[in-house]
Amino acid sequence: MQLVFKALADQSRRQLLDRLFEEQGQSLSALCEGMGMRRQSVSKHLAILEQSGLVAVQWRGREKLYYLNPVPIAEISERWLDKFSADKAVALSRLKQALEDSEGESP
Repeated sequence: MQLVFKALADQSRRQLLDRLFEEQGQSLSALCEGMGMRRQSVSKHLAILEQSGLVAVQWRGREKLYYLNPVPIAEISERWLDKFSADKAVALSRLKQALEDSEGESP
């Protein structure tokens, strides 16, 4: 999980993930467009994303196609976010119930 957090810490890598979310199966050339950096730099960022498991690669002939792998992000969500949002959902439900109960009472 440490590799995932390291990969997500960089804005350029998050931008690459956003682009893969929008369109899966992009080549290095396609991902370089609009990034404002050299092909070699984009390639290094993609290698870090691949090592972290956030990006999967499929070869089509001599061309590498990159795909977003949402599993590591889902694991982060399950471990770090869902347990906090569950408490908030319960608290909101209790607040709603309390407000509904108080509306039924006459002043």
